[in-house]
Amino acid sequence: MLTAAERRAKIKAVIRVSAGNFLEMYDFIIYGYYAKYIADTFFPAANEFASLMAALLAYGAGFLIRPIGAIVLGAYMDRKGRRKGLILSLSLMAVGTASIAVTPGYAVLGALAPTIIVIGRLVQGFSSGVEIGGCSIYLAEIATPGNRGFYCAWQSGSQQVAVMLSALLGVALTAVLPPEQMTLWGWRVPLLIGCAIIPVVFWLRSSLEETDAFLRSRPVEATGEVLKLLSENWRLVGIGVMMSILTTTTFYLITVYTPTFGGQALHLDPTGNMVVTLLVGLSNFIWLPVGGAISDRIGRRPLLFLIPSIALVTAYPAMSWLVAAPSFAKLLAVELGYSAIFGLYNGAMIPLLAEIMPQRVRTAAFSLAFVTATAVFGGFTPYVSTYLISATGNRAAPALWLSLAAAISLTGAVLSRRLSTSPGLQPAMASA
Repeated sequence: MLTAAERRAKIKAVIRVSAGNFLEMYDFIIYGYYAKYIADTFFPAANEFASLMAALLAYGAGFLIRPIGAIVLGAYMDRKGRRKGLILSLSLMAVGTASIAVTPGYAVLGALAPTIIVIGRLVQGFSSGVEIGGCSIYLAEIATPGNRGFYCAWQSGSQQVAVMLSALLGVALTAVLPPEQMTLWGWRVPLLIGCAIIPVVFWLRSSLEETDAFLRSRPVEATGEVLKLLSENWRLVGIGVMMSILTTTTFYLITVYTPTFGGQALHLDPTGNMVVTLLVGLSNFIWLPVGGAISDRIGRRPLLFLIPSIALVTAYPAMSWLVAAPSFAKLLAVELGYSAIFGLYNGAMIPLLAEIMPQRVRTAAFSLAFVTATAVFGGFTPYVSTYLISATGNRAAPALWLSLAAAISLTGAVLSRRLSTSPGLQPAMASA
């Protein structure tokens, strides 16, 4: 049992490490929420669809570089320590965020403006390549026995705080500012707020202590050694990618894409769409620790088998019901259902991913698996969903993308049964 002082120290450590993860997700979500305004400002085109697709492609570019960041920064974290790596990733994130927040539009800089935006997205994506993995591994390594799933849930939990804050700002801005003012400058306000938060997060992370698990380990000595170990465990990383696809796809579908889907596809009120996103963030925040705690009690794999199966059966019928007669209440009901799928699955998947990765490249391997799933599948969910609706004329088509993600992750969960756990980080229960 922990003493009161030890418990307070654990809580403070969770807050400090999760704060950066909050900021990383906040910046990515803001871009997705205001994709239409960013498209009008930086990517003007002959028609609205082409402009929006260009902005979403720039959004996706940040995901494509994440695997490189996972390897380079993950290797740094496995060599130099979790604390130093988390501070470095935050520094890079700050540069990318500031560049997007203050860059003048296409009308002022011409082609240079979208170029700067793409570069800013690439810097953000590079830093994000290790942010989620580094945060998750840190929490897994400081967790008390039998509670690793619950501890790891606060990595994703911090992201939901970002969802709620950004949605609240969206509700306030769309209620106060007319569309013309939102396009001119209103969309920049949340990004500037993110810039103001950066010094606070630096202060929090600077007081992090290194994990005992890393201090007891024998760190790799060079990046080349990390690459060698990753190549030797490519099957393990590949299975990690498969398991991560459902959680990344569901998250971006029900958070980042919701304002665009509700407005462009369903023609619902922008303020109502933001309220739905806010409530989804709150729902995610509740379901994530529930999923983590359940996985600590019954094991990880029962949830990893059950939840994708439920998604396969329900995803398309639920969205078909929504698009048949769109309304605020129906959009909220469907997205809350998807939220339960996300929270319960993610709560079990994240700690298992940490447990199966080789100890000496735990951060790099975890990060590479998770961000590759985001880069090749989940992160492009807004783009693919928009394209599928346009190409098929079926507004429920995004659910087909979600169903495919569920099928892939279910397959990954089945394959993971053959894997042994990582030395030095045993699962919370033998049945995990």
